[in-house]
Amino acid sequence: MRILVTGGAGFIGSHLCELLLGQGHDVLCLDNFFTGSKRNIDRLMDFHRFEVIRHDIIEPILLEVDRIYNLACPASPVHYQYNPVKTIKTSVMGTINMLGLAKRVRARILQASTSEVYGDPTVHPQPETYWGNVNPIGIRSCYDEGKRVAETLMIDYHRQNGVDIRIARIFNTYGPRMAEHDGRVVSNFVVQALRGEDLTVYGDGSQTRSFCYVDDLLDGLVTLMEHDQFCGPVNLGNPEETPIIEFARRIIAMTGSSSQIIYRPLPSDDPRQRQPDITLARTILGWEPRVSLDEGLAQTIEYFAGLTPTG
Repeated sequence: MRILVTGGAGFIGSHLCELLLGQGHDVLCLDNFFTGSKRNIDRLMDFHRFEVIRHDIIEPILLEVDRIYNLACPASPVHYQYNPVKTIKTSVMGTINMLGLAKRVRARILQASTSEVYGDPTVHPQPETYWGNVNPIGIRSCYDEGKRVAETLMIDYHRQNGVDIRIARIFNTYGPRMAEHDGRVVSNFVVQALRGEDLTVYGDGSQTRSFCYVDDLLDGLVTLMEHDQFCGPVNLGNPEETPIIEFARRIIAMTGSSSQIIYRPLPSDDPRQRQPDITLARTILGWEPRVSLDEGLAQTIEYFAGLTPTG
């Protein structure tokens, strides 16, 4: 098939492009390189079935494709809060443009949604039936509400126009090719530990996250895309819950770092708990994570060690 991956030079997008090429597809990587990196796709440039298009999905584009993975959007607080209006435009106008393309060429489209649609959840773990607890005017709203509207657009294009859609709610994902300074907990802790710097924990560290290795996520995305009877939304993430303070200690131990842990005030609207209920993914897609946290972190640390001067 001919497959379009928006945000294809990003962390998850570049891994997805590589996987799809390995499956024999023609892959179009579309990216405006705001958070994506050419370094992420350097290894793919020699594939004759791989093409890169510099483009911002806020602007319409006409392409002939069979599948669209819509991953384009800054996904870390540092990046999506840098230009919040642009962030929400990417989720809303960008999704409209990609849905319009899917409608025009009769392509199946998968929207990379997020666990942030649940906000600071009052239900734990979070099932797809939970409507969320989101602050519509907070500093994270440009991303949270943008992704919620994107889901609405997907469903309404499906109901009104019969567009073939898929919605994946992605929980914390980590692995090689994460950006060094994106403000996410995995990259923050690993880079700080490798440099011998203090690890910054926000709040008292009792807040929890669940960490899914990128290879597991990709398996879930492709399985969802190619399922012919189920459009989602479906949670894709690791249900193993880890307190941030324990995670920080784990990183220090795995890197052999002399780093200490320091504490800073908890950011506004930062969720206290984040854990997916993946019953739906297990039941309908036959999917669940298989890579252990230690195994995935070892790969991630090795990647960052090749980029980061040690302290």
